[in-house]
Amino acid sequence: MPRPSSRERILDALQRTLIDHGPHAVTLEAVADVAGVSKGGLLYHFPTKEALITALARRLAEAAEAEFEQAVASGDVVSFFLRTSVPDSSDSALFWSLLAALRTNDVASDEARRLIIYCFVRWAEILHEHIGDPVDAEIVRLVGDGLYLSALTGLPMPDPELLEQVRVRLVDAVRSGSGTDVDR
Repeated sequence: MPRPSSRERILDALQRTLIDHGPHAVTLEAVADVAGVSKGGLLYHFPTKEALITALARRLAEAAEAEFEQAVASGDVVSFFLRTSVPDSSDSALFWSLLAALRTNDVASDEARRLIIYCFVRWAEILHEHIGDPVDAEIVRLVGDGLYLSALTGLPMPDPELLEQVRVRLVDAVRSGSGTDVDR
């Protein structure tokens, strides 16, 4: 397997720094050190901390696009959305740190903010496209967003069995609604 490019290693290092130490630990020097490149090498790819954060937001938005395609291809957008609304602990740490960084005006570009907002908006659009009843679509979106934000903030999560029952109940409610194209 080929070694990742310097650019990818730098973005990986940014991710690790955000996960392990949070947004306040992100300096160009710290990220360069974790990536194993010189500060000049980092600056060649990312001239500012803002450019670095924006590139990570772009990378995450591209990964989200692949997830959107998987959701639609699955034939069961509701189940897919609800299952992926509980990120694993490393994803939670990354997104929580990135959201915190985006709220800091000195390192977040408008593009980075738009990319992250787009991910949430696109999920809402997909749910509305695949669930005939707009109220059902909003209920599913709100439950998924609530699960996601609870996981990000470290709030206690429901018992996995109860969470599965919630998912099944929502899928059944959507399926029994009119005008839905969720596979049965």
